[in-house]
Amino acid sequence: MTLDAATRDELEALLRWYVDMGVDIAVDAEPHDRFAEAAAAAARPEPPGEASRRAPPGPAAPGLPGLAAPPLVGGAAALSAELAARSAREAAAEARTLDELKAVLEAFEGCSLKGTATRLAFSDGDPAGRVMAVGEAPGAEEDRQGRPFSGRSGQLLDRMLAAIGLDRSAVYVANVVPWRPPGNRTPTPQEVAICRPFIARQIELADPEVLVCLGGPAAQSLLGAKEGIMRLRGRWHDYDTGTRTVRALPMLHPAYLLRTPAHKKLAWADLRALRKALDASAPNRP
Repeated sequence: MTLDAATRDELEALLRWYVDMGVDIAVDAEPHDRFAEAAAAAARPEPPGEASRRAPPGPAAPGLPGLAAPPLVGGAAALSAELAARSAREAAAEARTLDELKAVLEAFEGCSLKGTATRLAFSDGDPAGRVMAVGEAPGAEEDRQGRPFSGRSGQLLDRMLAAIGLDRSAVYVANVVPWRPPGNRTPTPQEVAICRPFIARQIELADPEVLVCLGGPAAQSLLGAKEGIMRLRGRWHDYDTGTRTVRALPMLHPAYLLRTPAHKKLAWADLRALRKALDASAPNRP
C-alpha cells in the first residue's frame, strides 16, 4: 500500500496501530536541546523599539499564585523545573483528602506531560487497603482508561496479588508520575521531581501498612536509593510519610516480568515475604 493509494480508513487504521504501539508523538530526525535553545533566545539582544512593542506581563501562572506568567520562549511558555516543583509542593500540601489531591492534580499546569497525556491516571483500588503499590508511570492503556495498572502489566499484577490471597479491590495502586510520557518513554528527572510531592502526599493520605515499590524507578524515587532493582528487591526499607514510618518492599515491575518471565521466581519470593509480613502484623486480616 502506498500513501497516495491509501484510503481514509486505511490511513486511520495505520495511525491507530502507531498509537497502540506507543508512537503517539512526531519528532524531528535530529534531537533538539530545548534548554539550550531557550537560553540562547533569552540571551539575544532585543531589536530597537522591541521593548515598547512588547505586551505587558500576563496574568498569574496557573497554580502559582502571585507569579506572573513566564515570557514566551520559542512559542511556548516555559516554567522552570525548580519553580514547578515548588508549586507542586505547595499545592500538594494544601490537599486534605485524596479527592482534593486528585482535583489539585487535575488543575496543575506545571508538568508538561499533562499536555500530551489523554487523562490523569490517579489511582485504583481501595485507598483504605493495607497495601499500596506504586509504579513509575502510566502506559497506553492506563492513559486511555485513566486507571493505573489497567493494561497487560496490571493483569499480571492482579494474578500476582491473587497468588497470596490479595484482591486488586483491596489494594491501592498509583504511579510516581500520574500522566503517561509520550511514546511510553522514561520520565525525565525533572518530570519526576515535579510529580514527587503529589505521590508523597498521596501515600501520606492513604497511610498504608505496607508500601510496595514496583520497579527500580519507583523505588529510587520514593526511597532515595541509588542501587538498581535487583539489589533493592526483597529487602525491607523504611519510608517516612512525614507523620510515621511505613515498611516498604521494592519488587520487580510486572512489565519487566512480562519481558523477562524467568525472573518470576524472584517476584514469587518477594510476594511470599509480603504475605508473611501482613500475616505477622494482623493474622486475621486479609
